[in-house]
Amino acid sequence: MKAVLIFVCAFWFSQAQAEFSLTSPDIKPGATINDEQVFNGFGCAGKNISPEIKWSDAPAGTKSFAVTVYDRDAPTGSGWWHWVIFNISADVSGLAKNAGDPKSGLAPAGSIQSHTDFGKPGYGGPCPPAGDKPHRYEFSVYALKTATLPLDADASGAMVGFYLQQNMLKKALLRAQYKR
Repeated sequence: MKAVLIFVCAFWFSQAQAEFSLTSPDIKPGATINDEQVFNGFGCAGKNISPEIKWSDAPAGTKSFAVTVYDRDAPTGSGWWHWVIFNISADVSGLAKNAGDPKSGLAPAGSIQSHTDFGKPGYGGPCPPAGDKPHRYEFSVYALKTATLPLDADASGAMVGFYLQQNMLKKALLRAQYKR
């Protein structure tokens, strides 16, 4: 009986310690973002390829996911939305490299990539003003309590953000930086 109790407690403790997390083989926490992920335009000469990302240990009750990339240091007064993708099925645990290109067909079936502050859907990499301090980019995955958001590809990052906050069970972050 004592052995069973120890096993149950150990199992519960290990499960309680599992934290919703976001990782990427392409972007390391706190590191400088590679040219492969940097925007190609506005004076930047990157390849504008969205990174591969993976998440794990989503909370119970997760019905869908959303991913955003946001630059709170952008000199706009409201930050800058670099990528907004939502209605990702709960059985998905990551996005392939270049899934942020709507023409690639790599985004999960049924997901929606909506408008970024570049004015179109899909991934738009970092491109802060030349000479500005390093900008901090937040790659976020949201575990949501709803299977879909009532939005389409014309929704702004701010509108999607509103619905994410209303439906979020948990959020996992990966922060990196870029300067030119």
